[in-house]
Amino acid sequence: MHRQMCWLSKFGGDGEKILHLQTEPNQPWRPYTAFGHFSVPDYQIPGGSKGWATYQKLLKAGWTLVPSTRANEFGNSSYAESTIQNQ
Repeated sequence: MHRQMCWLSKFGGDGEKILHLQTEPNQPWRPYTAFGHFSVPDYQIPGGSKGWATYQKLLKAGWTLVPSTRANEFGNSSYAESTIQNQ
């Protein structure tokens, strides 16, 4: 199974980055919260990264971290679609 993670801005641009997941190569990047079966509750740390606990879990499970620049190589259309669906 295709299992990749990436830190992307919640609304595109340079905003706060949260963990996004991709389980199929042709699917858009979606926030980790859209994957209830993979995500775990965030740590209760003020200002902590959204998705850090999930990132640690999935990294141990063999998921691949993709640089943000690589995730955006193919344009923002897939990412934009995922943000609209999850607002």
